[in-house]
Amino acid sequence: MDDRSKKYLDTYLATLSEMDRLKHTSFSADCFCADVESANICSDLIRRGIKVAGCSMKYWVDSGKEHMPEVGHLQVVTDWFGEPSSIIEITSVSECRFCDVDEAFAMAEGEGDQSLAWWREAHWEYFKKECDGLGIEPSEEMVLIKERFKVVYRGL
Repeated sequence: MDDRSKKYLDTYLATLSEMDRLKHTSFSADCFCADVESANICSDLIRRGIKVAGCSMKYWVDSGKEHMPEVGHLQVVTDWFGEPSSIIEITSVSECRFCDVDEAFAMAEGEGDQSLAWWREAHWEYFKKECDGLGIEPSEEMVLIKERFKVVYRGL
């Protein structure tokens, strides 16, 4: 976590009671998505409380390159350039096959027109690029890690 995100997180934690601060033991800072435009759009959607969910391929957890998300984890959400925009707390984590993602989750992701059709098309392209880079075949059966979260801090 860089200094900007650490300061942003510390400012939020200072607003909590000691008991509430002690409940949080897992922290990170990062942007959503893999390109400037999408990362900045997602940062704004999260800050405004429109985007309250996200997902990634379970492959990353299974390969050991990412940790399984945990309920209670705090993430400083940044734009592409590392500027903090909000802090989210993970409220639920579940697994789901790509083909089983439903309209409610697509809406919670808050991107595009929030429809399942838009979600499937955009996420298929995203995951296909990830799979191509890994040399694996994308599949409707690929397992995703779904996270739901809430914004707990929007700064000043």
